[in-house]
Parts: sequence; structure tokens; C-alpha cells
Amino acid sequence: MSILQLSGGSILRLIRLFGIYLLLLFGAVLFTAPFLWMLSTSLKTPELVFTHPPQFIPNPVQFRNYMEGWQRLPFTRFTLNTVIITSHNAIMDTLVSAVVGFSFARLRAPGKDYLFVLVLATMMVPYEVTRVPLYILFSRLGWVNTLLPLMIPTWFGWPFFIFLLRQFFTTIPFDLDDAARMDGCHSFRIFVQILIPLSKPALAAVAIFSFVSNWNDFQGPLIYLSDLNQYTLALGLRMMQGGRFIFIHQVMAVSIVSVLPLLLIFFSAQRYFIRGVTLSGIKA
Repeated sequence: MSILQLSGGSILRLIRLFGIYLLLLFGAVLFTAPFLWMLSTSLKTPELVFTHPPQFIPNPVQFRNYMEGWQRLPFTRFTLNTVIITSHNAIMDTLVSAVVGFSFARLRAPGKDYLFVLVLATMMVPYEVTRVPLYILFSRLGWVNTLLPLMIPTWFGWPFFIFLLRQFFTTIPFDLDDAARMDGCHSFRIFVQILIPLSKPALAAVAIFSFVSNWNDFQGPLIYLSDLNQYTLALGLRMMQGGRFIFIHQVMAVSIVSVLPLLLIFFSAQRYFIRGVTLSGIKA
């Protein structure tokens, strides 16, 4: 069918579709431009970093920036510390928040709605308010300059993740619980064998949120860690930027390497992540 044979409504739909794709293309370029510039800078020689006009495609391409930047500080140790903290926190955030969210959504207990409101109220308390009391507590426990202050709090759940999973659990029909109880299942078995398999999208969303926030965490390690062997990638990158001689091209190279795990995890679990976030707010 030629353009002349299209009706007025079809032309309007084509124009609307073209506008949507044009807007999406503009947003994609806008959000990927900083990453592409970082990638370009990581492959430049020091002389090309601040040239004017800027050179987007480096010539010559210098791949040794990645090796030299990685060896400038013990980034292998920093990466190991970051992996330990992030993996532990992602697992505990998902597990604990799932248990608490299941309790709020599926179990019958007097006053549970008031307790849930109390949990949500803690989301309104800024981290700056609790920073000093937490530091005093961990200092008296002898945990300062260890990884424990960055890991133990996840054993008690995170309010946003509890809310997210509680909302998802309420979308699952309660008839499944009643049928399972008639067959002799107790609450824990219902949770493990029925709700967990049905909640993979929401659990994946929580795990990704936790992984990203802990991988990029800078303030927590900055407050509690002072030993170089305990540092994370975020602190290592900040050290690299704060030296007497700033090697921007090597900083960008190490930054690219540190971002790659986040990109791989997000794109590998993108389907579950989007579905989990979309479905979690259907039913209150």
C-alpha cells in the first residue's frame, strides 16, 4: 500500500509512531553518551584527553590504559572485597525481605498492618540521621575497619525490598495457600514450594537493586574502612582521582571494568527485573 492510499487515521498513527521512536532514540543517545565518552577517554593517550575540539574516536587507540590503571592500585583486592560485600548483601536482602514480606502478605496476625506501616515509616528517616548512632554502635562492637558494618545490617531486611515483595505476594491468589493447607502443608513449606517459584521476577528485581546499590556504595566504605586491604572499588577509584597526578584515561579505564559486572547482570536478568517491578504494585 502506498502512502497516498493510507487513510487519515493511519497517517496519524504513523506520525505518532515515528514521534515515539524519535523520542526513544533521543533518550537512548542522551543516556548512553556519558558511557560512550568514558569508553572513548579510556582508550586515549594523555595528550588527547583534554584536546580542543574533543576527539571522540581516539587515534591512536591505547589499550594498555586498562592494564596500567588496574596495576596502579591493588584493584584485584578491591574487587574481591566488593564481590564479597555485594554477593552477601544481595543474598541476605533477598532472603530476609522475602521472609518478612511473606509474613506481612500471607500470615494472619493481630496488628500486622500497624507493624507494616511502622516498617514503611522507617523509609522516611534519612540515612544522615542514623549515621552517627550506627557508627558509635559499630565502634563499641569493635567492627570499625572491618566489613561487618557493611554486611550485618542486611540480616534485618530493607524496608523498600520488604514493601516490594509484600506487594508482589499479595497478587498471588490466596486459594493456593488454602489448598496447600488442606493437603497438610505448613506456612514454611507454602513459602518455599509455592510462593518462591512464583515470585522469581520480584526476587530478581530485589537482587538486582541490592547488587547495584552495594556495588556502587561509596559512603558506607568511606565511613567504616581505613585499611587499604579492606577497600572497595568505589574507594579505589576515589583514591585514583585524588592523587597528585590524575591519570584521567586510566581512571576511565578502571571505571569501565568496574561497570561491566553491573551491565552483564542487568541485561542477563532484564526480563525478570522489568516484570518484577511492573507486577509488584498491582494490588495493595
